[in-house]
Amino acid sequence: MMSYRREHRSSRAALFDNMDSLEEGGLRSSSSYSSGIDDYDNEKTMDTLHDRVSFLKRLTGDIHEEVESHNRMLDRVGNEMDASRGIMSGTIDRFKMVFEKKSNRRICKLAAYFVVAFFVLYYIIRILLYFLYG
Repeated sequence: MMSYRREHRSSRAALFDNMDSLEEGGLRSSSSYSSGIDDYDNEKTMDTLHDRVSFLKRLTGDIHEEVESHNRMLDRVGNEMDASRGIMSGTIDRFKMVFEKKSNRRICKLAAYFVVAFFVLYYIIRILLYFLYG
């Protein structure tokens, strides 16, 4: 079974070995000529690969810098959220203290009634002035 696979691979390689040269525009007859072209093609391919690797290296470096920048920004946002959460919990605690006493609740309700009455009067006067001077 193993020898069959090896033979199959070697025969397949022999069949398709020169397909690249056929696609490039012809058969190469001389081995020294072919060797010179192969060296040139290898150098050209190596230069192309080197350029691609350099590009990918720069690209990954840029991606790394971008990720680090975003991590710093997310850390700042997280710290600001923690600070605002502390402020909000302090404010809620103060409201709880105010509403625990009945007298404070009455004062807050009275203030809320005054605010609502002010807005109702304001809009009534505004509507009347619109119809009078229209």
